[in-house]
Amino acid sequence: MIHPAVASSESESHTTQSNREFYDALWSGSRVMAPERFNTWPLVKSLLESSPCRLEVAPGLRPRLPIQGTHFIDMSAPAVEKLLARGANVAVGQIGSLPFSDRSFNLVAAFDIIEHVDDDNAALAELSRVAAHQSTLLLSAPLHPERWTSVDDLVGHRRRYEPDVLLGKLSSYGWSVVSSAIYGMQPRSSRLLDFAVSQLKHHRMRAIWWYDRVILPLAARFQSKLEFKNGMLPTDDVDEILFVCRRNSAVAGPDPNHRTLRG
Repeated sequence: MIHPAVASSESESHTTQSNREFYDALWSGSRVMAPERFNTWPLVKSLLESSPCRLEVAPGLRPRLPIQGTHFIDMSAPAVEKLLARGANVAVGQIGSLPFSDRSFNLVAAFDIIEHVDDDNAALAELSRVAAHQSTLLLSAPLHPERWTSVDDLVGHRRRYEPDVLLGKLSSYGWSVVSSAIYGMQPRSSRLLDFAVSQLKHHRMRAIWWYDRVILPLAARFQSKLEFKNGMLPTDDVDEILFVCRRNSAVAGPDPNHRTLRG
């Protein structure tokens, strides 16, 4: 299923470099958190029996799919090293160039990733290419460009999506939205956001320690149950959304010349 990695002769983009630096530091000071601790687990668990071949892209140290039996790809070497120590099937790689054959997976997960890349069309094309017919895609992304905050800058976002634009992109690659839910654990308080950004900028290692060992476990423990609505839920007051999508056609998309890897 997996192909040898192909080295790129091109230098990394500024976006890729910035994301790598931020997340290498974050994951170097963090621990793996089990997927069962997140509110996505009931959804994921319901899909496992029908999804023997699974892929999660860019899980960092917060995988939502089970570590055993899932393929993982992440650009951060520290994250990959720690996932390997937990027995994960994981390799260093990026969403725009997945080292897998066409139609390899019944379940593909991409939480909080397409907003980070320069070319989200290439990312969606690759997620679609490796997805089997009638497969499921779990995808989350932040909404509403006008809600941009300092946190978006800090964590390396390239964009927030207008809901209709994101729906259109998914449809163009052959995905229909089965259901959706409000997602994410970002605090609403602007003062708290500003404080978090300041701490991560000026006291990074201490802030990472508190985030990993105190803030995230508490947030995971008290996070709300995901409430799914059929199709696209009303998004006026939604900061981030999680889609459950079903593959309804062969690979599609606005870029028919996008590269594919074949076994």
